[in-house]
Amino acid sequence: EKTVKHLDRCLSCLACMTTCPSGVHYMHLIDHARVHVEKTYKRPLTDRLLRWVLAKILPYPSRFRMALRGAKLARPFRHLMPDPRLKAMLDMAPKHIPPVSRNDDAQVFPAQGTRRMRVALMTGCAQKALDTDINDATIRLLRRMGCEVVVARGAGCCGALTHHMGKEAEAHGTAAKNIHAWMREISGEGLDAIVINTSGCGTTVKDYGHMFRNTELAGEAAQVAALAKDISEVLMQLDLPEGQQDLKVAYHAACSLQHGQQIKSHPKTLLKRVGFEVVEPRDSHLCCGSAGTYNLLQPELSKKLKERKIKSLSAKTPDVVAAGNIGCMMQIGSGMEVPVVHTVELLDWATGGPKPPKLFSNRS
Repeated sequence: EKTVKHLDRCLSCLACMTTCPSGVHYMHLIDHARVHVEKTYKRPLTDRLLRWVLAKILPYPSRFRMALRGAKLARPFRHLMPDPRLKAMLDMAPKHIPPVSRNDDAQVFPAQGTRRMRVALMTGCAQKALDTDINDATIRLLRRMGCEVVVARGAGCCGALTHHMGKEAEAHGTAAKNIHAWMREISGEGLDAIVINTSGCGTTVKDYGHMFRNTELAGEAAQVAALAKDISEVLMQLDLPEGQQDLKVAYHAACSLQHGQQIKSHPKTLLKRVGFEVVEPRDSHLCCGSAGTYNLLQPELSKKLKERKIKSLSAKTPDVVAAGNIGCMMQIGSGMEVPVVHTVELLDWATGGPKPPKLFSNRS
């Protein structure tokens, strides 16, 4: 029980992997530990119920959307909730729940002009319910830069949410659907990349080769993992036009991007190239406290981390905060006085797309 307590309090921010001089792969160690805990330790009933609910709702956009609507209705009664984790779930629901975007349906978006790349876009799960602007902006930008964008039929949640709760069978089942969906495209017209605009998902998909190393999907999983790219990696290959924007952007480095994927400079380089003034907060290597479901399962610790991150970002007096992960955006956006947007929304706007709706009003 004591060991489980400390494992549960781990953010999986993976800053230890960036810091460790010996190259210890802590991510695989904590994942292994969580599976072992799930199989061998019986949690209190309330914990089991809460984790079951999260696993059955968050990876499914339609269910999650319904849950968000229910949370909005229940929010006035949050003081009656006996468990702080239930209060955190109510608090997480945004004021504005966007309508479903048909861009997330399985389809192919042709490139504008000469086709330079053919890519699959991972549309995700929670992001489709929380913020449809991100995928819409990603598709516009990639097409403008000469990419044919495929939303593959059958692809969905990356499996990270259940994976990090130690629910191995559920995580592998979800991930396997993605592998099959993308392999159909790879074997068909081919793919130059699998583009992921949620860095938490990207860290997981890039690890599919390890996750499935002892299964019959080992080869295909490794092939998919090798093609997985964060949106910033792909955009670095596409020569975004230089520009000049009158906006000061504080860049928040998501842990899953800077530590999990070791991508630290690409988003800042891209924002500067299109003309934004980019600033970084103090201790940018520290977590904001979102960390997947951490802000729901460990709300008190998560709140302290959020307050620290908001304070350091606000000290830079930005016009807007940019991040590459929906969890960070929701976490930080719930306390910032300025809008929090995805990096790709700003890049899309700077290269001919519409102004991000969040810049008109902070709807998070």
